[in-house]
Amino acid sequence: MHIVVLTGGIGGARFLRGVRAYAREVGAEVTAVVNVGDDLLLHGLKVCPDLDSVMYTLGGGADPERGWGRVGETWTVKAELAAYGAEPTWFGLGDKDIATHLVRTTMLNGGYPLSAVTEALATRWEPGVRMLPATDDRLETHVVVDGEQGQRAIHFQEWWVRYRADIPTHRFVFVGAETAKPAPGVLEAIGSADVVLIAPSNPVVSIAPVLAVPGLRQAVADGPAPVVGVSPIIGGAPVRGMADRCLDVLGVECSAAGVGRLYGGRRAGGLLDGWLVAPEDEGVAVPEVTVRSAPLLMTDETATAAMVRAALELV
Repeated sequence: MHIVVLTGGIGGARFLRGVRAYAREVGAEVTAVVNVGDDLLLHGLKVCPDLDSVMYTLGGGADPERGWGRVGETWTVKAELAAYGAEPTWFGLGDKDIATHLVRTTMLNGGYPLSAVTEALATRWEPGVRMLPATDDRLETHVVVDGEQGQRAIHFQEWWVRYRADIPTHRFVFVGAETAKPAPGVLEAIGSADVVLIAPSNPVVSIAPVLAVPGLRQAVADGPAPVVGVSPIIGGAPVRGMADRCLDVLGVECSAAGVGRLYGGRRAGGLLDGWLVAPEDEGVAVPEVTVRSAPLLMTDETATAAMVRAALELV
């Protein structure tokens, strides 16, 4: 059995722990196709927040309290940069984390594609799943907001971290998506999948950039594997993060039904065959999609594996 997961963000990384646990029970193979829209250059270093969240979380190196970055992190370099007045000051890199970015940047500058670099980094962390960036090409999520002299575009990370999404916002733009190509192995993985899972990640800024890579959405929609999504919304509120603010920009209701309809039923031109929601949202309907409920709080690996099992039972 081959399970492909479209994922991004901390919620997606935690979901993958459950997918991995389930896969080990049944002897399945897992491929994670990971969002790169959050990627950015900081102080000359290539930072890939979602790829690193998956790698650290599955490799046992993530900080369980913050939910992001490395456990036992120190911040000497951040303090020194601040002393120099080096911008940006709103995004900090931990000392351990910088080592990852140094290795990644050196390999990228040496001509290796991001997918090869990711595979090399994963040899240290042994995540237990195959990690593939959605694309090796530049793809960045930018946000069009109000500025002093009219609308302007800022990087998603600035909108998210610096402004906490609390700024008049008009739309999201996936810069570079129109010329990007799926990373090697992505289309092949989707084509050989027995099931495709859409993680309970932010649908607007974690999953949408993945689907924006030309050919990728079509591969999922037209592929032989059934597609099941897991709702990131429980009882009208995000499990974590600011998905509600992202959905509001799109004019989409922050609810399990709203996100399910955003993805759409495959028989109606969308993506989903199945949609797993929380018990609080039992009774939700998405046209042309089988909807069932199960506990969706990822309190530990066992609970998350039970979520995955419930999702797979839909198909």
